[in-house]
Amino acid sequence: MAKKKVLLANNGDLFKEVEDSFLYRDEYELLFAANGVAAYEIAVEERPALIFMDIVLPELNGDECCRRFKAHQDLRNIPVIMVAHGDREEELQRCERAGCDDLLLKPINRQLFIEACRRHLQISQREAPRVALRLSVHYGIGGEERQLLEYSINVSTGGLFIETPDPPAASTPLRLEFFLPGQERPIRCLGRVAWLNAEDGLQNPQLPKGMGVQFVDMSLDDMRLIRSFIMRELVA
Repeated sequence: MAKKKVLLANNGDLFKEVEDSFLYRDEYELLFAANGVAAYEIAVEERPALIFMDIVLPELNGDECCRRFKAHQDLRNIPVIMVAHGDREEELQRCERAGCDDLLLKPINRQLFIEACRRHLQISQREAPRVALRLSVHYGIGGEERQLLEYSINVSTGGLFIETPDPPAASTPLRLEFFLPGQERPIRCLGRVAWLNAEDGLQNPQLPKGMGVQFVDMSLDDMRLIRSFIMRELVA
């Protein structure tokens, strides 16, 4: 199956902290452009499935490049997500006038970037490879800390499932800490309860009662650590 292509247009390291969000997915290919002219030429040649574009680009600014995309018969339906400063009203107005499909604000939040990708590429959270294992997990809600011991979990780079008879409500923010097998340092990140598997509504009958937790604001090092662990488990 041909890989879906995602074009990142920026004259710097704007996407440095988020591009790894895609690298673990074998079905996607990242394309890069350092200026607006190159972005347009790459889009014409490669036909990406999604374009992220900084509004400020050499040679051809992002908003003008977006206009050219939307005026091109073969490119007009490609979603274009513009990136601009939220405190610069003029930039936001330029993005709107350019006809972009979505907007991200600088500095880019990794989770918002991933959600935009899922939204425009119709990626399911559960598409990411995951493995089943049992872990001890610390999680905190507000000032409260709980210790979960030997609860069944499946884990992916996007989140994990925790078996518990008393999960918090959906969308509850969490603080997470857990050790992967064979690792000496813990993984710590924020998360949120994405969905519940409860008696009054089993979203996945193959799983016990519990909660699906989405990772939020995880470091690139921890994301790579989880991805490497999953890949080893899948080929073992």
